[in-house]
Amino acid sequence: MNEASHPQWLKWAREIQAIGQTGLHYAEQEYDRQRYGRLVSLASEIMAAHSQAEAASLERIFLQQNGYATPKVDVRGAVFRDDKLLMVRERTDGYWSLPGGWADVNEKPSAMIEREIREESGFHARARCLVGVYEANHDQEPIDVFHAYKLLFLCDIVAGEAQTSYETSEVGFFTLDDLPPLSTSRTQMRYIRDAQACLRDMTLPAVFD
Repeated sequence: MNEASHPQWLKWAREIQAIGQTGLHYAEQEYDRQRYGRLVSLASEIMAAHSQAEAASLERIFLQQNGYATPKVDVRGAVFRDDKLLMVRERTDGYWSLPGGWADVNEKPSAMIEREIREESGFHARARCLVGVYEANHDQEPIDVFHAYKLLFLCDIVAGEAQTSYETSEVGFFTLDDLPPLSTSRTQMRYIRDAQACLRDMTLPAVFD
């Protein structure tokens, strides 16, 4: 990622928030809890100063996070049919992405993406291989305050038909030279190109970073 997509203020604010969250989890003395709580407040103020979010709302979100701070995990599935890529239109921003979403607790990565594809597109799919693990770019507007990793799987359709959901307003298959406008916080061209390369050569190792 270049500096334009990863502004320094966002890196600082995320790290300050992570230190505050982790410190609050382990701190036993009230003085320490107050100091770590102040770090959470500072992170909220920094993000609010550079976005349209309110510091108080951000602070409430941060204080709801418990335990050692780690990146969140997003799963996405690349499904090809007749050299066309399955994509869904997101209701939240009106743009298109590979089906997927935040990972859930107590579910295997392959099961998660198979469920996400079914719920968002109507198609039953089976995960074939891992395309790559990426540092997810959630630095578009509106910003996502948490750092995240993205797991991208190549999947095969086994049944079903196109069907929208409460998260998706359209389902379609597109050639790579005629893609619709992308929801770039969810899907970037790099992911699509890597998935196509994996489809053409299954011996390729998974990409990362």
